[in-house]
Amino acid sequence: MSNRINYFAAAPQAFELLLKQEEILGKQFAEIPSLGKTILELVKLRVSQINQCAFCLDMHSSQAFEMGETFERMIALSAWQDSPLFSDQERQALAWAEHLIAGYSVDDVHYEEMLANFGESGLTYLTIAINAIASWNRMVKVFKPEVGSFR
Repeated sequence: MSNRINYFAAAPQAFELLLKQEEILGKQFAEIPSLGKTILELVKLRVSQINQCAFCLDMHSSQAFEMGETFERMIALSAWQDSPLFSDQERQALAWAEHLIAGYSVDDVHYEEMLANFGESGLTYLTIAINAIASWNRMVKVFKPEVGSFR
């Protein structure tokens, strides 16, 4: 059990904004044809793997499973480059996530490829989603809520 502060209670207005962002991302990923909720959950899981966030991995693997994701794909996610289980669109989103999380700059060729594959709205929301889950990972690693306590 963590004895760290309840960060939701300590900054409720800020967390209302973050939760609203999550709501908007979920809605937009469902509505934009180049994205989809599956890509959102895969990106959240992959970024959380990279950032070694146990709380977020537990939360998002549970949510992904509830929406129909398979254990096989979730297990293969850490080796998605070598797995035949992911679509081209999913691979592009995962590669983008890894590129951004690593802090690499985006050259014009890569940017144009992503823009062609996801469109303006899709690429923007994908980039925001990657930033959002990375932010959540960092918050959780500071305040250490108990894994599984989101349920």
